[in-house]
Amino acid sequence: MAKSVKDYIRTIVDFPHEGILFRDVTTLFADPRGFRMCVDQLLAPYAGMRIDKVAGLEARGFILGGAVAHQLSTGFIPIRKKGKLPGATIAESYTLEYGEATVEVHDDAIQPGEKVLLVDDLLATGGTAEAGIRLIERLGAQVIGCAFVVDLPDLGGRRKLESLGMEVHALCAFEGL
Repeated sequence: MAKSVKDYIRTIVDFPHEGILFRDVTTLFADPRGFRMCVDQLLAPYAGMRIDKVAGLEARGFILGGAVAHQLSTGFIPIRKKGKLPGATIAESYTLEYGEATVEVHDDAIQPGEKVLLVDDLLATGGTAEAGIRLIERLGAQVIGCAFVVDLPDLGGRRKLESLGMEVHALCAFEGL
């Protein structure tokens, strides 16, 4: 029987702390067939659509976003944690379970009117993705979709992004935390 993307993802119990089932995509990235399948499946819903840039969320979204941008022959835009980009940036803060975080993008990375695909490895609460969407939209571009390898539906991220009018594509889902 052929393997699915989900079959390449391992679960690590009690990481980063007790009670968490960490969905580790590094095993997917390490396997050439699994990684190729993942990138191809992330792209599939967007075949034939105009995509000017791919934006990846730090950090595993850089790996995926770079591969997707390469396949599309388009540019890649990193959305990074605050203070990591060298040029002029715009920032967007969002709420975490215990506190707040901020992501940034170069203020000249995306041009008004461009169509952008947002990519990351995992959709949990949707806070980071929502902040990325807001950055892209503040620069005058349109997010044409949000593509993830893993959705954790119990954490509500898909509902959050869809309530913003976003199309959400995930290759697999894991129930629970």
